[in-house]
Amino acid sequence: MNFKKTLSVVSFIFYISLIFSTAKATEECFEGVSRSVFKFNLAFDGYVMEPIAKGYNKLPSPIRTGTGNFTSNISTLLSIPNSLLQGEFKQAGHATGSFLINSTVGILGFLNPAEKIGLKPTKEDVGQTLGSYGIGPGCYFVLPILGPTTVRDSVGMIADTFIDPFAQVTLRENKILGLSGDPLDYYSFKGTSAVDFRSENITNFDSLEENSIDLYSSYKSLYLQDRENKISNSKKLDDDWGNLDN
Repeated sequence: MNFKKTLSVVSFIFYISLIFSTAKATEECFEGVSRSVFKFNLAFDGYVMEPIAKGYNKLPSPIRTGTGNFTSNISTLLSIPNSLLQGEFKQAGHATGSFLINSTVGILGFLNPAEKIGLKPTKEDVGQTLGSYGIGPGCYFVLPILGPTTVRDSVGMIADTFIDPFAQVTLRENKILGLSGDPLDYYSFKGTSAVDFRSENITNFDSLEENSIDLYSSYKSLYLQDRENKISNSKKLDDDWGNLDN
């Protein structure tokens, strides 16, 4: 897809998000359906994600650390255009420098030498960019497997695939600087990121489940707080929960 088509799609998504952003995030689009999907996601997590995450945690620490570094490095590609769109040029510089250094000196991102020299990019996506423009989240709902979201963040996820260079090369199979991939590479990356995140937060998820009267509401509150913190560049939840949007 060429630049003009990509710009048209992103502009359309921006317009749709603007239309549906008037509802508050605390409002539900369809709570009954969302609660049913939430139960399905819990079952999927219990039978699939949690066992995989526990097995992943048994791998040697250098392997887990390297895998986490690798997925974070690829995620930085999405942060670069979003930081620019938000006018955060310093963060765009951190993200660009971090990706270039870690992809070369850091052996494709398995090592993280960029952090040692002070480059610490934040993870940015289109949902955050829209939020920085003052566009409200819209109502809240839950997607199968993907989990909690809002109108703004769900259309943001679609827009991400148009401005993320990695998604362009893999999911959309476009060549960039002679590099090419396929959708399997994209979904493998997303799956690995999810397992890495789940493995880091096994204790946190267990604690939340044990101490919540209404687990659905607890997940909703946690997600909405995390998104607001990311938009305002606060890391209160990130300190304990890693990155909730892998």
